[in-house]
Amino acid sequence: MLQRPKLLFQRRRHYLSEKYRTMDGKKRSNIKPGLRVNIVLKQDQRTGKLTEGIVKDLLTKSGTHPHGIKVRLESGEVGRVKEILD
Repeated sequence: MLQRPKLLFQRRRHYLSEKYRTMDGKKRSNIKPGLRVNIVLKQDQRTGKLTEGIVKDLLTKSGTHPHGIKVRLESGEVGRVKEILD
């Protein structure tokens, strides 16, 4: 009985219109080399600490990813994009 509301919430979240999710780090088409972004490094996933940098390479091959597109920054750090800054 406690799981049912959780499932309803997940369904609602799944059907959100794309226009409410634009320019986030979940769509590969939004991210290009040279963009300034905030990423979450693997070791910072629990805390959600953001690291700012410039995208060097896109590492995720699929068009979307629910946790953010994985990128390599010019500094060499690798993580998932949470925000696009410019």
